Amino acid sequence: MQINDLLSQMGGLQSMARELGVSESQVASGASALLPALLGGFKKQTQAQPSGLAGLGGLLGQLGGGSLLDDVLSPRPTPVDRGNNVLGQIFGSKDVSRTVAQNAANQTGLDPALLKKMLPMLAMLVAGFLAKQQGAGAAPQPAPAGGGLGGLLGGLLGGQGGGSSPGLGSLLDLDGNGNPLDDILGMAGKLMK
Repeated sequence: MQINDLLSQMGGLQSMARELGVSESQVASGASALLPALLGGFKKQTQAQPSGLAGLGGLLGQLGGGSLLDDVLSPRPTPVDRGNNVLGQIFGSKDVSRTVAQNAANQTGLDPALLKKMLPMLAMLVAGFLAKQQGAGAAPQPAPAGGGLGGLLGGLLGGQGGGSSPGLGSLLDLDGNGNPLDDILGMAGKLMK
C-alpha cells in the first residue's frame, strides 16, 4: 500500500486540504511529489543514527511522536512550527526544504507557496505515523516485509510506485542509490552556488 493511501485513510490529506483551503486532489498531488524527499530524509536519519532504527524511534519521540499526527488530524489549526522542527532534523536547512518544495512544484504545476505550507504538515503526518507504527508493535496496517520501523520505512520508500510503472521516488532517484533526497540535496547545493 502506498503511503498516500495510508495518509488518506487516516484523514491526513483531508485535514490538510481543509486547513489550506484547497482540494483534496491538489493535496494528494503535492503529497505524492513531496513524500519521496521526506521519506528519503527519514531513511537518511536512520543511517545517521548510531543505533539505527532505535535511534530514529528516539528522535521521533523527541520531535513529538504520535502527537504530531494527532495535531494535523485535529480540527484546530496545525502548529506548523513542530513540522518545521521535523524538517530541520531530517533536511538540516531551510534551503533544502525550499528546494524540495520547488522541485515538487515543477513536477505538479502546483504553486510553490502551497507546497511550502504543505511540507511541515506532511512531515508531521509521516513522523507521527512512523512513531505510532513503531509504538504499536502489532501495526493495524500490515507492515511491509521485514516488519518493524525498518520494514515500514523500506516498504514505504519502495512502495511509492504501485503497479508496474516506476514510482516517483525512483524517478527522483537520479543516481540509483535508492534515496532521492541525495539528488535533491545535490540540486540544492548547485542552486546555492
